[in-house]
Amino acid sequence: MDWIKRNLYFLIGSLVALALMGLAGWYLYSKWQLNNDILGKLDEQYTELKRLNGQPVHPGSDQVNNVETAKEQQKELRAYIQKAHEYFQRCPPIPVPESGKLTSQEFSSALSRTIDQMQRDAAKASMALPPKDSGGQTYSFSFAAQRERLAYAPGSLEPLSVQLAEVKAICGVLTQAKINSLDNIRRERVSDDDLKGPQTDYLAEKSVTNELAVLSPYEVSFRCFSPELAAVMAGFAGAPCGLMIKTINVESAPASAPVGEEPGAPVASATPGYYPPPQPARTAERQQSTAELFAQRYGIRPGGRGGPARPQPTPQPQQPAYVPPPASRGGLQIALDEKQLKVTLMLEAVKLVSRK
Repeated sequence: MDWIKRNLYFLIGSLVALALMGLAGWYLYSKWQLNNDILGKLDEQYTELKRLNGQPVHPGSDQVNNVETAKEQQKELRAYIQKAHEYFQRCPPIPVPESGKLTSQEFSSALSRTIDQMQRDAAKASMALPPKDSGGQTYSFSFAAQRERLAYAPGSLEPLSVQLAEVKAICGVLTQAKINSLDNIRRERVSDDDLKGPQTDYLAEKSVTNELAVLSPYEVSFRCFSPELAAVMAGFAGAPCGLMIKTINVESAPASAPVGEEPGAPVASATPGYYPPPQPARTAERQQSTAELFAQRYGIRPGGRGGPARPQPTPQPQQPAYVPPPASRGGLQIALDEKQLKVTLMLEAVKLVSRK
């Protein structure tokens, strides 16, 4: 006992060290066993891989011929791609050059005619366009940077002519659906002249090319009601040019001033109708016959004798009760009060790559 008292700390430390060594040994044994199990599974998988690699290639038997099945599926896929080509036709560029090479003069004339035609189509469909800009120029359908030019940046005429055709096809769908108003059309920059145009006419996205097609982005913002929105989506689905809706955002349109009025002008409010106050009901004292009124006036007692008449009770004035006017029963009951919508569509013009 004396030794334990003198070496108490040493004894406690030894016991702790012994316990830790036991735990370490148990942990090492468990991990060693787990390592053996994993190594055994790895050996089994490696053996199976060697067995599969050692087998001869077997494309199929008489019942299941994988080679013939693959050829048939490839033929079906090619037929489907050929059929899909009909729904993804390229929009013919505007203009189509007669000599094979587009000039700045031809594109400038075609751009002016196309913008004028789109504005007339919008007016016929009662589709409102954005107001004139600070320079007094009407809406240019994202071609404000090229509208007043006679010379264009090198290498930009062909992409601009394709974009002009695609924008015209988009506006054709909108006017066919007869939306209420067009807020904006945005496209990608394809020319150095676009860097000088309004920033609201362009997108940050660029065209993407894959093995089958070139996808060019467009963004369209307009206002309409739900029937017109359904017509717009159906129009893009059935358009001969490959116009595909990528995303759609629908929200309630903010209140705007009536057509022909400046923003902020006071809006005339409806004048409330006038209803005359109801007449008070006649009391029993006031409902007297002509004979009673004559007798009261000349002091004739009841029964025909003269003399002073008995004083008649004075009727007490009564406060007339207000009767509200009857509710109007004309017209149909409103079941659905639809609000105008503000729609933003993200489109992609699909241009299939020519196959060799």
